[in-house]
Parts: sequence; C-alpha cells; structure tokens
Amino acid sequence: MLAFHHLIPKKLHRRTRYKKTYSKAELNEGIWICRLCHDGIHSHYGEMALAKHLCTFEQIKADPNIQRHSEWVAKQKVKS
Repeated sequence: MLAFHHLIPKKLHRRTRYKKTYSKAELNEGIWICRLCHDGIHSHYGEMALAKHLCTFEQIKADPNIQRHSEWVAKQKVKS
C-alpha cells in the first residue's frame, strides 16, 4: 500500500513563514511511498526537521537514516 508524503508537512502549511515562502501548489507537493517508508521518515524526524532539511525527494533519498531504513524495508516480506 502506498502513502502520500507531503514534502512540507501539512501541519506547517498554515504557519506564516510557509504561507509566504511557498505557493499553495508547492505546499501540496509530495511523493508516493510505501507505508513502512512513510512511517520510517516520520519516526526518524519531526515535522519541523522535515520541513527545513528534507523538503525535496533528493534530500530524502540522500539522508543516511532514511537510506538505512529503506534497506531494512526492502528486506521485509510483502503482505498481501
């Protein structure tokens, strides 16, 4: 099952800094990833860290914690 991961967490969309810095379309950008990867991203980082430092797909892919988690996920059995 896939989950939509907002590159800028929705919780922060209403904050003035993000409203002024990003368009509505940019705030709603995201990626479709598996549920285990999505949960892993949010278990490693808080919303503010994600918004400030991991707000692009390239930054997410390059992060060592997320890479390690993704390697673990790849070894898990797929549930149907």
